[in-house]
Amino acid sequence: MEKQYWEDKEYSYFSHKKCEYFPCHDVADEENFNCLFCYCPLYALGDKCGGNFRLTEKGLKDCTGCTLPHKKENYGYVTGKYGELVEMMKKLCSEHTE
Repeated sequence: MEKQYWEDKEYSYFSHKKCEYFPCHDVADEENFNCLFCYCPLYALGDKCGGNFRLTEKGLKDCTGCTLPHKKENYGYVTGKYGELVEMMKKLCSEHTE
């Protein structure tokens, strides 16, 4: 199988093991824990993010059980969703300027 353009590239993975919160999720494999998306850019996509989240009693998205953006192999998935984020922001901006 052919490698993705981002595989084995330094920009697609960062692990900050000296961080006070490392790892911020319970994981079995700390060696491959990717901190690049420390604050998940997919949060804004709500139920379309693809991650393992739950809604709190107040209806807030709780991502503490999700490790999708922290897996080394998911860089392409996360960056592949940027187009959806852009479209969502365009829609929100046009609604506020009407």
